[in-house]
Amino acid sequence: MTENTNKLLEVARLIEASQRIVAFTGAGVSTPSGIPDFRSPESGLWEREDPIAVASIYGFRREPEAFYRWVRPLARLTRDAQPNAAHMALVTLEKSGKLDSIITQNIDMLHTRAGSSVVHELHGHLREATCIECFRVYPADDLMDHFIETGEIPRCDCQRHAILKPNVILFGEQLPYKALQGAQAAVKRTDLMIVMGSSLEVAPASDLPLIAKRSGASVVIINLQATDYDRMADVVIHADVAEALPAILQLLEMPS
Repeated sequence: MTENTNKLLEVARLIEASQRIVAFTGAGVSTPSGIPDFRSPESGLWEREDPIAVASIYGFRREPEAFYRWVRPLARLTRDAQPNAAHMALVTLEKSGKLDSIITQNIDMLHTRAGSSVVHELHGHLREATCIECFRVYPADDLMDHFIETGEIPRCDCQRHAILKPNVILFGEQLPYKALQGAQAAVKRTDLMIVMGSSLEVAPASDLPLIAKRSGASVVIINLQATDYDRMADVVIHADVAEALPAILQLLEMPS
């Protein structure tokens, strides 16, 4: 048996023994759906842009047009993407009664589109947008479709006709309170946390596996590249999560 096969079996045993699993997902869960990550050499979104210039709240306030130029191709990819085998495997885990919730750093909404019911979206989402002046909240589907097709930046109906900001968390913004509180509560009560497709480089989200470990949970990391947290994990698998997680469910005889 290969080393990874042994590790898949080990994770399967941990899942079988667990009562309350929490999944923590990053960009690597969505790359098989065609959405690029942020840090991979050559393909990462930060390889071509300065994140502080285009994706910080300070940059947005100074030059929202730069943010919208940068986000337009990403918004198109996100709109057209479909859930992949990793998303569907998590739905299977939830239906089995094992999965308590998902904590995600992704803004693509693919977990909810796949059918997962409890998803803590730490970095926001693209289903709503908010006026930066009057703070009116708009459903974003039609607005984003129009923007993707025309490049016209969405604006509010208020007197100032102010620009709308998608409800995603930019650098320099605090994480949404409700999502963060829900994630922290889930991590403290879990007995198994499975980190999938995250480099664990962005705080405070990256602190959650440590909270789980200190609360007595086992921690599994499935990611293509090594992370700084590998040494504290019970099992580390360097693989594509869209291949590894369905393989684990097959070992458990759960159809993914």
